[in-house]
Parts: sequence; structure tokens; C-alpha cells
Amino acid sequence: MGALMLWIYRILMTVSVPIAIGFLALRDRLIGKQRPPWSERFARRVSDIEAGGLWIHAVSVGEVEVARRLIDELNQDVVTGPIVLTSTTATGLALARKNLDDCATILPTPVDLPGPVGRIFDAIRPRALVLVETELWPEMLHQAGRRGIPVVVINARLSDASFRRYRRVKRALRPLLKPLSLVLTRDATDADRFKELGIEDDRVSVGGNVKYDLEPDHRPLDWDDEIGSFADGRPVIVAGSTLEGEEQMVLDAVETLAGSDGRRPLVILAPRHPERFEAVAHLVSGRGLSLVRRSRLPDGVITGADVFLLDTIGELARAFRHGAVAFIGGSLVPSGGHNPLEPAAWGVPVLSGPWVANFEEVYREMVAATAVRLVADSRELGAALDQWLSAPEMARHAGEAGRHVVEANRGATARIAAEIVRRLEGTETR
Repeated sequence: MGALMLWIYRILMTVSVPIAIGFLALRDRLIGKQRPPWSERFARRVSDIEAGGLWIHAVSVGEVEVARRLIDELNQDVVTGPIVLTSTTATGLALARKNLDDCATILPTPVDLPGPVGRIFDAIRPRALVLVETELWPEMLHQAGRRGIPVVVINARLSDASFRRYRRVKRALRPLLKPLSLVLTRDATDADRFKELGIEDDRVSVGGNVKYDLEPDHRPLDWDDEIGSFADGRPVIVAGSTLEGEEQMVLDAVETLAGSDGRRPLVILAPRHPERFEAVAHLVSGRGLSLVRRSRLPDGVITGADVFLLDTIGELARAFRHGAVAFIGGSLVPSGGHNPLEPAAWGVPVLSGPWVANFEEVYREMVAATAVRLVADSRELGAALDQWLSAPEMARHAGEAGRHVVEANRGATARIAAEIVRRLEGTETR
């Protein structure tokens, strides 16, 4: 970013951040949203860490999971020095602390101002900065470039809308992108887009999509035994990462279903955002449905519940193994969709709404393989659920097709880790 543009950005951030803090604090209190403390995001007390490691930045839950796989792979290679992982959201930090606390230092993402970002760089003095997906913060990139710290972007992607927006200002973007030493994109289309923005060909490569590199997690869940009694012989539908409005549509769709015994399937309902757990619980109870909450498992045996509310973080990927069918949220509302690969890894067929731009290439391949069906509304969702639950063999074939897609695309994490190690060999900490 040119000096003038950088200073304009800094002035705008300096003015807007205090206003944003007050607004967000009020909003969070009203809706119950949790956010990392602003005192931590200003990085006023950061302990020094051994120099020469990696700083990995992953904005939220999905990116933290990508970072986890990369860290697992890097630990098998020759990477000296500690790993520091930053995440922006409370849920991302919670997941990182749960799964990575023993192999990385977990910190909130610093506010993108010279002071906070500089204090993080001074404390950790990394060998390189690794950005998961397209998290391009001007101050973070500027300070990495000023300190001579190479920046690597993994799982990089540019949606159609982002590319059009960036292309209009690509001359102003070129100085911002200069510190990028290596951009490892998901596919060739993304690679071409980064090159068109002015990044040299030798700094852009197709690394593949790390999100395909998942194996089913067979660790037991505390409620594995109970779910059988909750279902009481009925099929289970897992509705994961749902957003506001989608729980209503899922329940509307399920109310149209009934087996030969007149009973409806059990729904495992997993809202995307923890601050909505209470509202979803009230929605379910308000419809007169029998509700069991993961956070409040009953002492006795309950049979025939209508909804099992997964009001926890970090269990959804394993919960999919109980599903006859999965619905992936963020897709019946214009949000961009979420990852359909977690249920696919278990061989569970997937239904989604039409709004899937965030995982466009994944859905394209999954739909082509008949592993995913896209539905427009609750009526179509109910019809698709009825078809797959009434024809288990058809659903099984769709689930197996999804599993094959996952298996055919694995390997990106190993390639990316090897490329990072190769590029960093001989790099000295600045």
C-alpha cells in the first residue's frame, strides 16, 4: 500500500475503532454475542516468545481447523521455533485453545493499527507470517514487509465479487500485496485472479484445498450412547451451522415428514453462533417440541425427543456420524454457505440451500457427483429429506459419492507444508 493510502487507512481506523468498540459493545450486550476482550486485541501485555517461529492467522472456526491440519503436518517436518496462532472470533479462539493449546500459543488477532500489530511482531519475532485464506490486513502486511518477514497465504481464494472489487483498485493494491512471498490458491481460477491483481507468477501456485484433508474423527462424544434413546429407532437429521431463520425452515420441513409409524425423525440442531443458542432453544420449545440440550444432558433416560440442540463448540464434525442425512446451514439465507465436507467424510448425504458461494468449487464437484442436493426453501428441503429417508439405498449411494470426492482431493496440506518449508529454508529471522 502506498504511503499516502496507508496513512489514510490508519487515520480512518484510528477514528472508527473507538466508535466501533462502543457500538459493538452495546450490540453484543443486546444479542448476547461474545467477543475477545478489546484489551487483549490491543496487545498491551504480550509476553515475549522465542523468536524464529511461525505466526499463523486464522480468522474463525473454519480457518482454525485449516490451521490445525497445517500445524499437524508442519510438526512432522523440520520447522524450528514456536507457533503462534491468532484468531479474531471468540468461537475461533475457543476452538484453537481446545485443540491447539499444547502445540501453539493462542492470541486474539490484534486490531489493525500500528501499535497493536507492532507489539505482536515485537513479541513473537516470527520467521514468517502465514495467513489462512484471504485475510489481507493492510497494517499487518505493511509491518511484515517493513521487517522483512515473508508472508504466505494458504487456501487462498477470491470470490467473483471480491475479485471484481479488488480489480477496480488493483493499482492501489499492488504495494499492499508486495510482502506476499507465496500465495497458495485453492484452484487455477484463484491463481489466475491473484496474478491479474499484480502478483508475479513465481509467487502464485495452486496448493489445493486443505478443507478436503479431513479424516472422520472417531473420538467418542459424551452423548454417543444417549443419542440412540433420544432417536428411539427413528432416523436422525443433522442440521449444522444454521443461521437465523434457517432453524425455522428446517423444523417446518421436518414437520412434513412421518415414518410408517407416524413419528418424525430426530433433529440434531447445531446453530453456527453460540449467542443464538438460547433463542433457538426458545424457538423449539415454542413450537411445542420436545427438546434436549447438549449443555444440560438429563440424568435419566429420555426416549423420543424431537430436537437435540448441540449448544457446544467443537462437536459438530463428530455429530455428523449419527446422521442419515445432513443439512448444511448458511445456505437457505444469503450468507454464502458452510463446509459440506465434514458430513461427506462420514458418507452422509448432504442437503444445502442455493447460497453456497463461500464453497463454490466444493459444491460444484459435490453436486456433479450427486453427493449434494441444493434446495430453494423449506418445501423443497422437506421433499428432499422425504425422498432420501424413504429410499435409504439412494441416500447411501449419495453419501458414498461424497466420501469418494473427499478422498480423491486429499493431499493439499502435505503439499502446502512442504512448500512452506522449502521456501523458508535459509530464511533468517529479522
